[in-house]
Amino acid sequence: MQRQTTLAKPLEVVRKWYVVDATDKPLGRLASELALVLMGKNKPSYTPNVDCGDYVIVINAEKVALSGDKLTGKKYFNASKTLGHLRTRSAAEMIANYPEEMVERAVWGMLPKGRLGRQVAKKLFVYRGADHKHEAQQPEVLELRYLGGK
Repeated sequence: MQRQTTLAKPLEVVRKWYVVDATDKPLGRLASELALVLMGKNKPSYTPNVDCGDYVIVINAEKVALSGDKLTGKKYFNASKTLGHLRTRSAAEMIANYPEEMVERAVWGMLPKGRLGRQVAKKLFVYRGADHKHEAQQPEVLELRYLGGK
């Protein structure tokens, strides 16, 4: 007798709130772990076509670690549709001025593209500093599998 695979239904998904401290965590490893939690791949009830992930709050985004020569060598590009309007920013400038956007971009790059990916990305909240406005949700501290430093 074969066993039936249980598929999660959108209304039956139970979501938790987690808070992650990004201090001295490598950006890529942090982003890949956050993407797994946001998609729900850390749960046994994971279903690819259903958003069964949890909410994630990232604090201290400006203290994220970059290895090697990425502070000066890594570039972030924004292009408007006007000719010659390509804006280029280095990773050092992003950490100094836009650390929230830097972490969001890293996580977004590891999420699926399309409707489901956009829905999953809305559950990520990134903050500069140790304060956030989600105390009412009583978030749990999420310990990441990779605990290394720089």
